[in-house]
Amino acid sequence: VQLQASGGGLVQAGGSLRLSCAASGRSESSHSVAWFRQAPGKEREFVAALRTNDGRAYYADSVKGRFTISRDAAKMTIWLQMNSLTFENTAVYYCASNRRLILSEVRRIGAYNYWGQGTEVTVSS
Repeated sequence: VQLQASGGGLVQAGGSLRLSCAASGRSESSHSVAWFRQAPGKEREFVAALRTNDGRAYYADSVKGRFTISRDAAKMTIWLQMNSLTFENTAVYYCASNRRLILSEVRRIGAYNYWGQGTEVTVSS
């Protein structure tokens, strides 16, 4: 599976962006998918995941209610809709996937085998 993230850019605080992640590979549609982000000087952290096993979405507390993860299986694309953006959301955003994703590991970086190259989001205050 190959992933390519796009859609990042500069946005004012309070604005919205939609990130996309194009996937390729025969088994992509069966993979659980996720978004992580890494702010300058900080470690990469979990943002959201869509788990294939139960069809549920999982979010970091800091983005719950503002961000929405979704996928279009036919187009093999994963989306991250980000609303009410704040300066703290400035980061490079990465999409990730894995065929098997245990519920307890949804938020763990090491649980994902496939990663996109990242797309940069800058929120101006």
